[in-house]
Parts: sequence; structure tokens; C-alpha cells
Amino acid sequence: MCDSSSGFTANSGAPANSGTTEAIAETIAIELGEGTRAVPVAGLGLDSLTGVELLVVGRLVVGRRPSPRLKAFLAQLRPGTLRGVRAAAFDTRVRTVLHGDAARKISRALEKAGAHVVAPPTGFIVEGREGPLAAGEVDRAAAWAGSIASVLRH
Repeated sequence: MCDSSSGFTANSGAPANSGTTEAIAETIAIELGEGTRAVPVAGLGLDSLTGVELLVVGRLVVGRRPSPRLKAFLAQLRPGTLRGVRAAAFDTRVRTVLHGDAARKISRALEKAGAHVVAPPTGFIVEGREGPLAAGEVDRAAAWAGSIASVLRH
């Protein structure tokens, strides 16, 4: 399961470039192969994670705060909730020194919940606040997902 925290509906309150996070999530899901899907975090409950072997969580970095949807999802996680689940985290961000490192924070939250983090948290660059993804970022996401797939095979 590849999970993108960006909003996919017009009334989600998500910024215009939230599609960049969705695009990265879809690329990762495709690279990881059959049985992997990208889903929005909105309304994702712990019951949705039953049987999940890999959880990849991504988020758009705007305003240095997690979206209410991502915050609600992470708040559900307790120590041991993700025991036996492999996990990874990414974010999409504008190239600037002032952005936070959302991927690292998400990765720590997943680890605290008992997940085994299988890839370094990674940020993918967006050109300006409205996007699109910077040149080469989709390929970089595919390579990152490929490294995750390699770890899962061994």
C-alpha cells in the first residue's frame, strides 16, 4: 500500500500542487508492482492496514505543518500498531532552505509505531508552489521505489 496524504477532491482544502504528491505515490505504487495501490490518507483507519506488509506514507510540504488528514492518521498509531509492517516515507517540497523535513518526521512516527523502516526518508522537488514536479523527480521516485522492492525481495 502506498499512501499519499494529499487531497484528491476539490473540497479537501489541499493546495493546487497536491497532485505532485499523488503523482509520486502512483509512481511508487506502479514500481512496487501488483498488490500495491496509492490511496489518500483521508479516512484511512487502522482497520485498513490489516494484512498490509508495506506502508509508504507521503505528504506535500506547505506551511511546515502536516495536513489535518495526515495528523489524524498518525495520531491513531500507537507503539506496536505497525509491528511486522515495513514502511517508508517521502514528501514533495519546493527547493528551499526553509522547508521542514516531513519525510523524516513521518518515518520516525512509523518507526515509533513498530514499523521496520526499509528506506531513507526522501524528498521530491516541486517547481514553485503550484508545481509541476522538477525534471527527473518521477524517475527518482521510481528508483527509490525500486530500492524498496529490492529490500522486500531479500
